[in-house]
Amino acid sequence: MSAQKRDMGMVFQSYSLFPNMSVVDNVAFGLRMRRQSGAQRRAKAGELLELVGLGDQSIKYPHQLSGGQQQRVALARALAIEPRVLLLDEPLSALDAKVRAELRDQIRSLQQRLEITTVFVTHDQEEALSMADRVCVMSSGHIEQVASPDTLYARPTTAFVAQFVGISSRVPVQSDGKEVVIFGQRCLVRSGGTTVSGPADALLRPEDVAVEVDPQGDGFITHKSFFGAITRLVVQVGEIPVRVDVRSDAGADMALGLHVRPSIIARDVLVASRTAIEIPSED
Repeated sequence: MSAQKRDMGMVFQSYSLFPNMSVVDNVAFGLRMRRQSGAQRRAKAGELLELVGLGDQSIKYPHQLSGGQQQRVALARALAIEPRVLLLDEPLSALDAKVRAELRDQIRSLQQRLEITTVFVTHDQEEALSMADRVCVMSSGHIEQVASPDTLYARPTTAFVAQFVGISSRVPVQSDGKEVVIFGQRCLVRSGGTTVSGPADALLRPEDVAVEVDPQGDGFITHKSFFGAITRLVVQVGEIPVRVDVRSDAGADMALGLHVRPSIIARDVLVASRTAIEIPSED
């Protein structure tokens, strides 16, 4: 089916508004192409501008708006034709962090209110996990996993997904396909993935590991990052750096160089073959 016959609304990364048209005319453009009357176009465009919080900006031109406002105009324009599906191609990547978070929440709220099936393409894992009902992770054109955000994060089925979505530390282990030993503890191998026997890597989330201060511990803290409620530590265990999340009130007393004893608190772990995993860049 040719593009003009597809019942689809599109929001581009670079806004792609018509610079010679006012905000209201930009929103009404699709309706004009569908030969709706001027009164109908203006009424519909006004409703959508109110919906995206720009009802008082209708007579302005794109260059008079901020980036976040321009992207809301682009969203209203895509919604004006009442499409069966809405496609958003990295619509937030050109915005600063605060505006990106605000517009992300607004897009999700509008999608739920209007109940339009929406395909949102992004390299930002936080966007995908916070907005989607279902996430598809792709690598080199191949689908790695399709799942709900919580399943994707907590139960990744491939090593690529485990390292691409969130943060994982790779710890060398010997696997018999059912159990591995990590930090002296026996752990179950997560089912659902590829069965690996022999030398392998366990992929650990920062919340899968706990640490206890121990002068005789075989790990020591090399980095420390404060993230509000949690503090992320990097614990060097032999030659392996392991990321660990602790509550910030507990992490306040953990200085760099402090010896600690790591332990596994996850019920099972994902085990992958001992090969390098290349995470593609946004380019």
